[in-house]
Amino acid sequence: MRVVQVTRAKGPLELVERPIPEPGAGSVRLKVEACGICHSDSVTKEGIWPGIQYPRVPGHEIAGIVDAVGSGVAGWTTGQRAGVGWHGGHCGSCDSCRRGDFVTCQVAPQVPGVTYDGGYADYAVVPAAALALIPDGLSAVEAAPLMCAGITTFNSLRNSGARAGDIVAVLGVGGLGHLGVQFAAKMGFKTVAIARGGDKASLARKLGAQHYIDSQATDAAAELVKLGGARVILATVTSSKAMAAVVGGLGVNGKLVIVGASSEPLEVPVLPLIFGRRSIVGWPSGTSIDSQDTLAFSVLTGVRPMTEVFPLERADEAYERMLSGKARFRAVLTTG
Repeated sequence: MRVVQVTRAKGPLELVERPIPEPGAGSVRLKVEACGICHSDSVTKEGIWPGIQYPRVPGHEIAGIVDAVGSGVAGWTTGQRAGVGWHGGHCGSCDSCRRGDFVTCQVAPQVPGVTYDGGYADYAVVPAAALALIPDGLSAVEAAPLMCAGITTFNSLRNSGARAGDIVAVLGVGGLGHLGVQFAAKMGFKTVAIARGGDKASLARKLGAQHYIDSQATDAAAELVKLGGARVILATVTSSKAMAAVVGGLGVNGKLVIVGASSEPLEVPVLPLIFGRRSIVGWPSGTSIDSQDTLAFSVLTGVRPMTEVFPLERADEAYERMLSGKARFRAVLTTG
C-alpha cells in the first residue's frame, strides 16, 4: 500500500510503499477513501507532540470502509462505512474512562496520525472503539472533515448551554468556523459570524448567519452588545488577541467557548467576568459516538464542509495549502 509518512520531526512528507497491515485484537482495518488535512497534523509533522515514534503516518480525519476485523471486535463487519477522528481510542479502565469521559483517558490517549499511523494512506488499522458509522447521504470526502472540524464545532455548541433563539456568535469563518456557522444556524440560534474584512460577509450569510460583523471595520464586542449580548461566542480562530477582543460582547451568563488552539496566553479583564457571571471554557472534540451524532445531524440538516480535494500523492502540496490558510476551507486527500 501507499503511505505518506514523516520520518523525523520537521521532516518532509514522503510517499512510500509498505505492506498492508493486519488488524490485531480489538482493531479493524479501514480501506481509506478520504482523509482530511487538519492543522493539528502539524503536531506530528513538526514533532510538537512529545514521544512520537517515527516514521509516522499523519491523518486523523479518516473516512473509509471496514476491510478486515480483528479478534474480539463486536458490532463491526467488513463492508461497513466508518470514520475515525481525533479521539482514536481509550483504555477503558482508568478513572476517566470509568466515568465515561473517554476524551481525557488518563492512561494513554490514542490519536490516529500521532500515537499510531493515521489516514494519509491506502489502509489504516484503528481501535474498534474509535469507529463511527458513516450514514448514507455523505460522501467520504464530505465525511472526513466532519470527523474533527465537524465534531469539534457541533459538540461544543450542543454542550454550550445555549438554547434555540439565543444569540450565538462564531469568531472566524475558516476551516472550523464555516462549519460552526452552519451548525449554529441549524440548531436554531440567532447566528452571528465575526471575521476580519468584508469579503466573507456574503459567504457567512449563505452558511446561515443572520448577522455579519467585520472586526476590522468595527468593534465586534460593541456590535454584539447592540444585538443584545451573546449567550455563546464560539472562538474558532487561533489568535488569543482576537478572542480577548470579543469577550466584552458576551451577555449576562455568556460563555466564550474556545476550540481554536493558540500558543499565546489569553488576557481578559476580571471584573466583567465576575459581575456578568461570564465564563471562558475550552472544548475538545468528543468520542466516537459524538462523531456519529455529528454525521447524523449533518445528513439531517444539510450541513456540509467546503473542501479542496487532492490525490494522496499530492499530500505535501495539500498540507502546505492548509498551513498557509489558503485552503477553502478543508483540504482532503483521496486514495481512489
